[in-house]
Formats: sequence, structure tokens, C-alpha cells
Amino acid sequence: MRRRALWVVVAVLALAGSAFAVQWFGTGDKAAGQPARAAAVPRAVAVVTGTATRKKAPVVIEALGSVTPLASVAVRTRIDSEIVAIHFEDGAVVKKGDLLVTLDSRALEAQIRQAEGQLARDKAQLEGAERDFKRYTELVARAATPQTNLDNAKTQADVYRAAILTSQATIDNLKVQLGFTTIRAPISGRMSQANVKLGNQVRTADATPIATINQMAPVYVSFTVPQRVLPQIRAAMTNEDSTVEAIVPGDKRRARGQVAMIENSVDSSTGMATIRAVMPNQDEVLWPGTLVTAQLTLKVEDTVTVPSSAVQVSQQGSFVYVVKDGVAKVQPVTVLRTVGLEAVVETGLSGGESVVTDGHLQLTDGVRVTVRGDQGRQGKTGA
Repeated sequence: MRRRALWVVVAVLALAGSAFAVQWFGTGDKAAGQPARAAAVPRAVAVVTGTATRKKAPVVIEALGSVTPLASVAVRTRIDSEIVAIHFEDGAVVKKGDLLVTLDSRALEAQIRQAEGQLARDKAQLEGAERDFKRYTELVARAATPQTNLDNAKTQADVYRAAILTSQATIDNLKVQLGFTTIRAPISGRMSQANVKLGNQVRTADATPIATINQMAPVYVSFTVPQRVLPQIRAAMTNEDSTVEAIVPGDKRRARGQVAMIENSVDSSTGMATIRAVMPNQDEVLWPGTLVTAQLTLKVEDTVTVPSSAVQVSQQGSFVYVVKDGVAKVQPVTVLRTVGLEAVVETGLSGGESVVTDGHLQLTDGVRVTVRGDQGRQGKTGA
């Protein structure tokens, strides 16, 4: 009886252990399967999208340029003298004809008075010679004096007439030099600082000018372009479509103008041609000598544009991710150019497509995506 009871206890324990083992291991397999099935479902990648837009886009050539004045005058003296007055302030705006500098004119004024005295003496001597000529003419007619006296009187009158012309020319020359003692602005523009101050002696041989005037409006913007685009630029000039914008670093304003000329030769060592554009510059956005970014617009054409951040580059070429029905697909594109923050696409897009602009790192062809802006709107709607 004891042995039978022992076997019953063993059998019960064995059945209980089996049931426990089945329950334990079966639950573990089920729990392990759930993560596996969950891992099999890919997680959507969060991205930011933009839209491919069909619109008018300009054909722009961008180059580094510099601002140069149409006219620049070095103010110099034309006589040797002393500066007695400076009538402009450093950096001031002057107009054509404004008085800039006054030089000492006392020596020239004295020479003019001296020459005028000489002229008066020559005129008085001419009057005497003319009286002698008249008298000798009457005497010769009555045979009261030889012909030689009449000829000598005529010669003497001619000598005094020549002396009068010489004295008058001397006076005119001195008056011209006297005009050089007042230096006036030959053009309108902005003054530099005065290199020579009041009281200094200035000479015609001085290498340094008294000051410099730069014309500020209009001005030139000069830049170089590859020779291959010259036909397009010449065609744009013919159609009067060759507009130029100059962008100054640190200034939000832009100066606009037109192409004025193409240099008559191409630099054979670089294959570049120099272009000059005229800018009205009434508000003085452009300053002579400033380096600017010149954007030359040749024409405006109908194109498809996307945000430049949407364009990716691979070994096969440029491409974008097009999002449709929550899936990102690789779409090869041909990019013509980049204008500001937009890329002009020649082939691959027709306009209206939704393209990924941010979040490319985790993207592959055919992966599911969720747009970040859409997530934010859904959250607000759920709230």
C-alpha cells in the first residue's frame, strides 16, 4: 500500500511538472514572436517636403565684380603757388563748377598791371608814329622831304602795332594763369580728403594731387564672364533684356542697371570677357572699389523649380525623392542651374510633385514616410 501510494505521488508530480513546463515554454515562445512580428513592420521616416512649381524663372549668370566710377578727376594745380583757402570738406559732395581751392594770386595780378602799363605805352608810341607818318605823307606830296622819311615813319608805326599785339597777348596769358589760382570742380561727385592743406606750396610737378573727385551716380560695375556665354549676352543687349543686379555684402538693398558694353577682346590666357554695366546709383548703394556679386539676367523662361535642398547627387546623377501616397520614390532629374534657394529642373518633373527637402539621411527608394508638418497638424486636431 505504501509503495502504491508512493507511485501515485510520483505520477501526480510528473503530470504537474509537465503542465508547468508546457505553460512556461509556450508563453515564452509567444512573447518572443510578438517583437519579431512588430519588427517586421517598417517604421515611417519623418521628412519635410516642398512642391515642384512650374513658373517663369530667369536665366542668370553670376560673377564677382567691382564698382568703378564713370569719371574720376585728380585735382591738381596748373601753376606753382601757395594754397590760401580750401573751400570743401573731406568727403563732401560737390557739383560741377564749385570752388574748391584758392591759390595766392598777388604776383600774377602785379604782372598783369605791368603788362597793361606796357600796352598803354605801346599805344601812345603808335599814336606818335601815326602822326609822323601823316606829316611825312604831306611833305612828300609837296616834295619837301625825301621818300625815305615816309618809309621810316610807316615802319615805326608797324613796329608799335606789333608791340601792342605782344603786350595784349601777354596780358591774356597772365589772365589765364590768374584763372588757375581758383580751382573749381570739373565734375560732380564726392571729394576725397585733402592731401595738401592750407598754407602749403603746390607745384605742377607734384606727384600727389590736392584731392580726388569720384563721380558717384551713375557708376560702372565691371565683371568677367566665360566666352561661351558672349552670344547670349549680345543677344540680350540687342533685345534690351540684359539687366544686372549688384549685391553688396552686408547690404539688403540691390542696385539695378543695364549692360553698357562688352570689352572688344577676350583674354586669351583665361578665356574670359569683361562686361561693364551702368548703375544709376542715385542712393549711393554702390561705392567705388567695392567688390560685389553681379547677377546678369539674360532672359526669363518657363521652367519647373524645386527647393535646392531637395536635389541630391549620386554616382548616377542628380535625383529627388518624390512623395506619393506616403511613399518616397527616387526620381532622376536634370538640373540646369540654381537661382537663389531654388533649382531649375529641365527633365524629371512636370510640376506639382511633392519632393523631400529635409530628412534624406534615412531614406531609401520605396520607404514609407510621414511629413513632419502633417504630424503637427494631426496632433493639433487630436487635441
